[in-house]
Amino acid sequence: MGILYALVGRGSVVLAEFSGTTTNASAIARQILEKIPGNNDTHVSYSQDRYIFHVKRTDGLTVLCMADDTAGRRIPFAFLEDIHQKFVRTYGRAVHSAQPYGMNEEFSRVLSQQMEYYSSDPNADRINRLKGEMSQVRNVMIENIDKVLDRGDRLELLVDKTANMQGNTFRFRKQARRFRSTVWWRNVKLTIALIVVLLVIVYVVLAFVCHGPALPSCF
Repeated sequence: MGILYALVGRGSVVLAEFSGTTTNASAIARQILEKIPGNNDTHVSYSQDRYIFHVKRTDGLTVLCMADDTAGRRIPFAFLEDIHQKFVRTYGRAVHSAQPYGMNEEFSRVLSQQMEYYSSDPNADRINRLKGEMSQVRNVMIENIDKVLDRGDRLELLVDKTANMQGNTFRFRKQARRFRSTVWWRNVKLTIALIVVLLVIVYVVLAFVCHGPALPSCF
């Protein structure tokens, strides 16, 4: 299923977010933003059921995503690093004074595109394997989300049952394109074969008519 939700924030202020499926991950993400201890840079993951919230905070800017636990940690943290760089490169110092959702209209599209890339494109994993294991990922400890959220404020993560279909849409699109291409080539080859067969039959018929016993020659 890959990455299902992503957010960029400053402190507890959400600047941009995108969700690829029906879920209340946004509400849980806001609580995580408010409860993360200290102001130092951090890389941490919190589990909730079979989903994991991965968090990267650098220079006061927090990038967060929710992924299926089968996605591991290397890909989600590579996604967070990529989003952080793109966000800072795009907005610069404006991130320190932007209003809530000030970049959402534009940057939510970037989140959507990169979520699709890191969730479905095999090249995303190949590139990160070439770079080697990210040092911060080695040291990330996955804690239960109850440790960061107060028990009284705890929210159950509700993911729509269609999330499985939503998460596999990216793979289905690629498989569908390959299938259509295969069928098209098969039809082309079949058409060519039929034409060749018809030409052979026509040739045989003409040869029989022109050189048969009843007609010594057509010429």
